Amino acid sequence: MMIPYKHEPFTDFTSNEHADAYQTALKQVKEQLGQEYPLIINGEKVTTEQKISSYNPAKKSELVGVVSKADQELAEKAMQAAHTAFGEWQYTPAEVRADILFKAAAIIRRRKHEFSAWLTFEAGKPWNEADADTAEAIDFLEYYGRQMLAIKDGQPVESRVGEFNRYDYIPLGVGVIISPWNFPFAIMAGTTVAAVVTGNTVLLKPASTTPVVAYKFIEVLEEAGLPAGVVNYIPGSGAEVGDYLVDHKHTRFISFTGSRDVGLRINQRASVVNEGQIWIKRVIAEMGGKDTIVVDKEADLELAAQSIVKSAFGFSGQKCSACSRVVIVDEVYDEVVARVEELTKALQVGNPEDPTNYTGPVIDEAAFNKITSYIEIGKEEGRLIAGGTADQSEGYFVQPTVFADVSPEARIMKEEIFGPVVAISKASNFEEAIAIANDTEYGLTGAVISKNRTNIEYARQRFHVGNLYFNRGCTGAIVGYQPFGGFNMSGTDSKAGGPDYLQLHMQAKTTSETL
Repeated sequence: MMIPYKHEPFTDFTSNEHADAYQTALKQVKEQLGQEYPLIINGEKVTTEQKISSYNPAKKSELVGVVSKADQELAEKAMQAAHTAFGEWQYTPAEVRADILFKAAAIIRRRKHEFSAWLTFEAGKPWNEADADTAEAIDFLEYYGRQMLAIKDGQPVESRVGEFNRYDYIPLGVGVIISPWNFPFAIMAGTTVAAVVTGNTVLLKPASTTPVVAYKFIEVLEEAGLPAGVVNYIPGSGAEVGDYLVDHKHTRFISFTGSRDVGLRINQRASVVNEGQIWIKRVIAEMGGKDTIVVDKEADLELAAQSIVKSAFGFSGQKCSACSRVVIVDEVYDEVVARVEELTKALQVGNPEDPTNYTGPVIDEAAFNKITSYIEIGKEEGRLIAGGTADQSEGYFVQPTVFADVSPEARIMKEEIFGPVVAISKASNFEEAIAIANDTEYGLTGAVISKNRTNIEYARQRFHVGNLYFNRGCTGAIVGYQPFGGFNMSGTDSKAGGPDYLQLHMQAKTTSETL
């Protein structure tokens, strides 16, 4: 049975006490910017000549930190450390492994604003977004620890006279964790500890744009008592280190969060059996989305507009769950579009250290260039009603952008932009709206704003996404409440924060004893 669990509460920054505490954390972290961090291999700090420099996307001249960069030789050393550590870690009692997660959660909870401040500087996250990221990291630690205790004795199977049968879970082996920059704490921590608590060992390759917060997490795991070699911190090039580890004969599984193209490439490489490999590698992949909010003619129109704007522009639209498409039924189209325009134009864009700024920067120059190129495409495909401008003189700032009257076949309705850009299309009726929403290669999140129970049930059956929300936005899944993962090109529908996620990191073993 699952031990009772409640998600970590979000901080109320309207409270002066909490706002002051966050300002203090920002000052504390600011004093630590620019430091150097080593690799961690088998518990040892390894410094390399080659480095990865992490800059503040809101102030691109500000160095957040410099981390050592792994090459293939060091990746091999880390692999051997993880392979050796697995020999003992796999037999460590589940209660001991879970206790490490609980202690790590307690450490992070005591330093919550500090970790969130790192996210503000390194990922450009506004206060609320950073706070939610840190809360989710705590949630993953708490939830997966409890989940492991619930399944540590396996599942019940039938026995008969003179025979006793058991169905137990055992770990897989060495896992390669390739984590993203958009949730550089929550997803990095969640994918790592899901592997660890189930008895596996880990090679952690965090995103090169956000490696510092990952290092800070490794420090927490060490403080919580994680043995050397169980998690090895090896930031490096995807082409050099990532491919090498995905191909390695000792790699048992790859847990990846990122783009569609990279995810497909990893899946293809993992399918090849390399010399000395005696298993089929498992791939756990969450790859992206092109997510739609559908607005019915029988909807709370203010709720619809608020949901669209929050889902599209929270963290500058840099969420795989972000609303990047809206389909509105004809009868209420003009009214909703007008309100979305009004709300979007009221958003304040700027450095996320300032809590009055709702939207911060996009992550780096490559993202800035991609997003602004799609804005130019959008100007040809729809009617620009808000935003459409960008400025990278100090940081990578893109104004929240809305295009109306967009054809369902337009590129900005089909292709993942991963920025603060939303396209709006019109449908003649609810059934057509759902058909347009489904007309994408992705299937991650979606939302329906409607008061019509028949339409809600129609969408529940026919809106083909992994996470579907009614009468709210399409972002903000909570661990243990809305297990998260999508269909089609959104990945393997590995429901993070769900009741069967840990089993993806294990294999089942049946034993049968004749009495």
